[in-house]
Amino acid sequence: MLFTNQQNVVRDTVEVFRENAEKSAVRAHDLQGAALAQFAAEFANAEKGGFDRFMDGVNRLPRPMLALGTLGLMVSAMFDPLWFAARMQGIALVPEPLWWLLGIVVSFYFGARSQAKTQAFQEGIARSLSRVPQVVSSIERLNTATQAPTDASDEAPDEASGAGSDNPALAEWRRSSGA
Repeated sequence: MLFTNQQNVVRDTVEVFRENAEKSAVRAHDLQGAALAQFAAEFANAEKGGFDRFMDGVNRLPRPMLALGTLGLMVSAMFDPLWFAARMQGIALVPEPLWWLLGIVVSFYFGARSQAKTQAFQEGIARSLSRVPQVVSSIERLNTATQAPTDASDEAPDEASGAGSDNPALAEWRRSSGA
């Protein structure tokens, strides 16, 4: 009577008071799958327009321009010191607040990249540090493996001469033979 018509009355009654764990896991799995599908659709690589591609290219210019510009200034100072001195006099006339503004812009531009690189570096260090116990135990095993034969070879001459022997019969034989 309780289990007729493919129904389990006990299970159905218990599920009124307690959630079915298996069905809950299925619902959670479906929810997580739907959320991941939504994120995948939201963050899929959309076709970039001409302006976006242009701005990506412009964003890649400051670092090489600064590096090549600095090298160019050094080369120009060697080839034409008077021209270089005139340019440096012009730079000396730039007001200090403008230098502060330039410093802020450059700091923010390069600071974000530096922060990302620093975090990646620290993650690499953390991964390396997590392997330290394994490396130490491997080194200890290698040391014990390499020290075992040398210890045996060090003891072999002692046994031949009779010093440090734990065998009483061998010690008696050595005394009787005069060795």
